[in-house]
Amino acid sequence: MTQAEREQENGKEKEKEREKEKEKEQRGIKRPIAPPVIPEPLQEQIQSNFIVVLHPGSKTLRIGRATDTLPATVPHVIARRHKQTCQPRYEDGWLVREGLNKPESNEQRQNGLKMVDQAIWSKKMSNGVRRTPVSAEQARSYNRLIRPAGLDTSSRMKWTNTAHHPEHLVGEEALYVNPTDCYNVHWPISRGQLNLHGGAGGSLTAVLADLEAIWSHVIQKQLEIPLKDLKYYRCILLVPDIYNRHHIKELVNMLLLNMGFSAIVVHQESVCATFGSGLSSACVVDVGDQKTSLCCVEDGVSHRNSRLCLAYGGADVTRCFFWLLQRAGFPYRECQLSNRVDCILLQQLKETFCHLDQDISGLQDHEFRTRFPESPALLYQVRLGDEKLQAPMALFYPSTFGIVGQKMTSLQHRSQGDPEDPHDEHYLLGTQSKQDQSSKASAERKSLPKPPGFEGELSSQGGDPSERGGGAHGQDVELGHSQNDCLMGGAEMEEPPSALLSRKTAMTQFEGKALGLDKAILHSIDCCASDETKRKMYSSILVVGGGLLFHRAQEFLQHRILNKMPPSFRRVVESVEVITRPKDMDPRLISWKGGAVLACLDTTQEMWIHQREWQRFGVRMLRERAAFVW
Repeated sequence: MTQAEREQENGKEKEKEREKEKEKEQRGIKRPIAPPVIPEPLQEQIQSNFIVVLHPGSKTLRIGRATDTLPATVPHVIARRHKQTCQPRYEDGWLVREGLNKPESNEQRQNGLKMVDQAIWSKKMSNGVRRTPVSAEQARSYNRLIRPAGLDTSSRMKWTNTAHHPEHLVGEEALYVNPTDCYNVHWPISRGQLNLHGGAGGSLTAVLADLEAIWSHVIQKQLEIPLKDLKYYRCILLVPDIYNRHHIKELVNMLLLNMGFSAIVVHQESVCATFGSGLSSACVVDVGDQKTSLCCVEDGVSHRNSRLCLAYGGADVTRCFFWLLQRAGFPYRECQLSNRVDCILLQQLKETFCHLDQDISGLQDHEFRTRFPESPALLYQVRLGDEKLQAPMALFYPSTFGIVGQKMTSLQHRSQGDPEDPHDEHYLLGTQSKQDQSSKASAERKSLPKPPGFEGELSSQGGDPSERGGGAHGQDVELGHSQNDCLMGGAEMEEPPSALLSRKTAMTQFEGKALGLDKAILHSIDCCASDETKRKMYSSILVVGGGLLFHRAQEFLQHRILNKMPPSFRRVVESVEVITRPKDMDPRLISWKGGAVLACLDTTQEMWIHQREWQRFGVRMLRERAAFVW
């Protein structure tokens, strides 16, 4: 073989090798990143259309796919048929609550109203003139004479048809179940927590069964997803900022194992509210129907010390408005708080008439209609004065609600521990304090001159001093931080038992008080660690939920915060900004919208808890995957 032929042969071999290399490279590119069992298009769908965002509220459930513009909004109520025909009827209260019929209730209500009237009179109107107070007597003398006018012999409204004896009815159908039918009516969530009580349907098992029935019904009927297909869907569950760990565990269990979602993410309402409004940091004020929660959120993290939950909301304003209407001679005299359809009417009247505009003064005439099932439609005239402003102002003077002997303020308490999660925060706290003690002790030993035989003596004791110190110390840390120390200042590392007891007593007293909304906001911001964070929060107060949807509420709240904020911050905060409608969105939907945004974030991929993982590891997965400190 000549030199030229050999070179030609070598060239052909090199060409073949190059072609093989190219084929290898191409094969590498074509190799699927995902496992071959899940085709690429299905992964895309899971990211958007196959995620259900679930925001359960005390009065309203909001649920929808992450790709939906608006969620399905359903009254969070269920009517269950009696198992026996002679069984007595039971109905959870909506506007009625405990603590209203105590001997001191009326006196407290009157004192609160005096403070409201004083606040109304002290603030001048925009034209510089003080408001002229209007007494309830002036309206009453007119309203007593009013008689309704008939609009129609029939309201054309009907009670829910129960002729086919359904086991349960959900949402609007449950609201309009005839009180004479054999159904119990339950609201499974009350003041943001599971509605556990001693009455019928008040056990944990019964409440979870009610939630499963409501959610399953809405998923099938409104989202049009067959329950057997939930294994292809994932769920994002929004929970309150101050949550009950045991209840959350039961809800996750129900969604993954009973309903059959393939994976779940649990996140806090306040953080989702910042996602939904497009803010990186904000003091989130969520005024719901039955509770008001506050929390300072910074870069997607909820500051634990700033969390507060107030046991009042929009329903309390509605009930307060009814009391004020009665003082003014409300012409619809048959109205009862225990009647479901009357509650719906009162809610509508509050939303129509109430405001926080101090420029509107004097007596004004209004009209409203009553349309109840199997009753004629009637038109009423009513004359009202300051009642329309006094009712929403009760949020700032909550003694006006007349609630006595109830816990009105809740803080984030430490976990009681869970036998399923041995490495919970108690374990971490205990081990951390022991490590801190031992490292501190060793540092001190190094700095001290060592007497002869000292090292041998210590080694023979096996490090007992640091362990003994760590044990006592761990207890102090646990008690010191177990309930928010921001109230009493930082916990001293080694304080006498008397100081510890006095702090716990102060905490109990604080939780018994009902803070006004403005004071609660100031307190929440004040619990932030640094002045820089506090400045951020003052300049971004985000109000969500449906409890403060009153005309001029934004300006009213802003004025009160400016007047009450510490003077030191008044100089450094450029502007106090209260945001009530970010991006012109309905504030009731912002947290849900934030859950939908969360579904699309890359960081969310690390937070999914899959069904198989939950079956194997249980509640430990929440500690590992939750985006907040579990």
